[in-house]
Amino acid sequence: MQNSKSSIFEKAIDPIHQALMTFGGVLVFIIFSKFINAVGILDVSAKFPWMTAAAFLLLFAVFNSVFSLTAKSIIKYWGRSIYSFMGLAAASGFAAYLFSSMTISEAGSYRWIYIVVTFGYLVFLSLMAFMRKIVEFAQKEEWNHPRIRRKYKKKK
Repeated sequence: MQNSKSSIFEKAIDPIHQALMTFGGVLVFIIFSKFINAVGILDVSAKFPWMTAAAFLLLFAVFNSVFSLTAKSIIKYWGRSIYSFMGLAAASGFAAYLFSSMTISEAGSYRWIYIVVTFGYLVFLSLMAFMRKIVEFAQKEEWNHPRIRRKYKKKK
């Protein structure tokens, strides 16, 4: 048996796979809530599919931006990430519409939540790219061994 102590955050996971797993979570939660409502265990709101879609979209935004730190090519990762985010937003919104029979406008403030999560996602990705640049700069040899500057005054 192999003992692996590597963190999940050290592995490069493709954004498309992240989006597919997140969409699977959206479907599981929505279907499970419909089952709970049908059995009568709890009274689930009709807006719950929209809340689930928005919550999983935020979950994707956070984890996808953290996983961007391990990407070999940040430009390629960003492209795949943004397309995956757009696809996830559309697919989870469509699933929420199918299960709730409500458009996003009829669901109340979920349109604004989608907008805020989208801008938040772009901010998360930008912060992670900035942090990555700082770490790369800190790992350079010039940073590890800075030149010693001599401070002395010229005598006249």
